[in-house]
Amino acid sequence: MIPLRLKKGREEAIRGGYPWIYAGDIIESSELLLLPPGGLVAIETHRGEAIGTGYYNARSQIACRVLALGQEKIDLAFLTSRIEKALAQRQRLIGAPYCRLIHSEADGLPGLLVDRFGDILVAQAGTAGMEQLQPLWMRALEDLLHPQAILLRNDTTARKLEGLKQEVIAARGNIPSLVEVQENGCIYLADVMHGQKTGWFYDQRDNRRMIAELAKGKTVLDVYAHSGGFGLLAAKYGAAQVALADSSRLALDLAAQAAVRNHLASLHYMQGDAFETMERLAGEKQQFDIVLADPPAFVKSRKDIAAGLKGYEKVTRLAAALVLPGGLLFVASCSHYASRSSFDKAVQDGIAKAGREGAILKRTGAAPDHPCHPRLPQSEYLKGILLRLV
Repeated sequence: MIPLRLKKGREEAIRGGYPWIYAGDIIESSELLLLPPGGLVAIETHRGEAIGTGYYNARSQIACRVLALGQEKIDLAFLTSRIEKALAQRQRLIGAPYCRLIHSEADGLPGLLVDRFGDILVAQAGTAGMEQLQPLWMRALEDLLHPQAILLRNDTTARKLEGLKQEVIAARGNIPSLVEVQENGCIYLADVMHGQKTGWFYDQRDNRRMIAELAKGKTVLDVYAHSGGFGLLAAKYGAAQVALADSSRLALDLAAQAAVRNHLASLHYMQGDAFETMERLAGEKQQFDIVLADPPAFVKSRKDIAAGLKGYEKVTRLAAALVLPGGLLFVASCSHYASRSSFDKAVQDGIAKAGREGAILKRTGAAPDHPCHPRLPQSEYLKGILLRLV
C-alpha cells in the first residue's frame, strides 16, 4: 500500500478522529501521483509512523478520507463488519427495514449512502474510493441482507468533484417503477429510479410524527410536500383537512396514490411554484392551523450562503402569513452550509417581516438513522424549528 505522509503537526487531528485530510496537509510524493483515484493509502506521520488507512484522490478537495485508524486491512471482512454494526444500530433504533442503513462517515464508510426499502436497497457512492470498493461492499450487502434488488443512484453532483460519471444503474435484480415505503404506520410510494436523492427522505421521520401528533382536528398546509411525507401522516392522525403543495406533478401523483392505499380523504393537491402558491393563498386570505415548509437545499455551496439564507427568510415570511393566530409553523433546512444559528436568524427575520410574533417550541434534526459524525459539524445538516405564532 502506498504511504501518505502528513506534514508535521497535522497528525493529531486524524488521531483524534477527524476523518478528512486535505491536500495542504500532505507531503507530496511521486507515488501518490501515480495512484489511481480512490486508491488505498497507508496514512503516516511525517516521520513514517503508522496512523491508519484511507483512500486518496488528488482531484478531490478532500484528498484523503480515513477508513480506519491502526492496522486495518480494508477487505470484505472489514466492510462486512462496518455494515453489520450499522445494521444492528438501525434494528435497535428503527426496528423496520425502511431506513437509512449506511450514513457515510458516521457509520465509518465515508462516501457511501444506502437507503433500505424492505428488500430493495438504493446506494450512492459519492467518492472515487467507494467506487473502487464497490465490489466488496456490494458483496457484503448481498451476504448480510439478501436483497431482491440493488439500485445505484450514482447521479449526485458530488461525483463530478471526484472525477466520476453521473449514472443510475440497476446493479442487481429488477427495480419496480414504484417502491412501497412504510413509516410511522403510514404507507408511501417512492420512485427510487427517478425521484429526488434516493426517492425518499427518511431523515424527516421523527419530525413527521411530531407534526402528525399535533394535527388531529386541525387544518394543515404542507408546502414542498414532495410525495406527501408530512401531509399524509397528518391526515392519518386525524387532521381535519390537508393541502399538499409542490412543483412536481409526479410527486403529487405519488402522494395521491398513497392516500388511496391509506384510505385517506380530505386531501387537496396544488401543483406550482411554492412562493407563487403561498402568495396566492395569502391573497385569498386563506390561513391554516399548521403550516409546514421543508424546501430543498437553498445553500449548496459556501458562495450560496447569503442568497440561500434570504431564501429561507422569504419562505418563512410567506408561510407565516398563512398561519392562524395561535397556530404552528414548522420550517426546515437541509443545507449543511447553513449553520443552525444562521438558519434560526433567517426564520426569525422572516416571521418579523410577516408582521408576526412567535415562540420557539422545539428545534429538531434528523432521525437517528442519520447519525452525525462527532468531528464533522457539517454532518448535522438537517435543521428544523417549530414555532407557535400569535
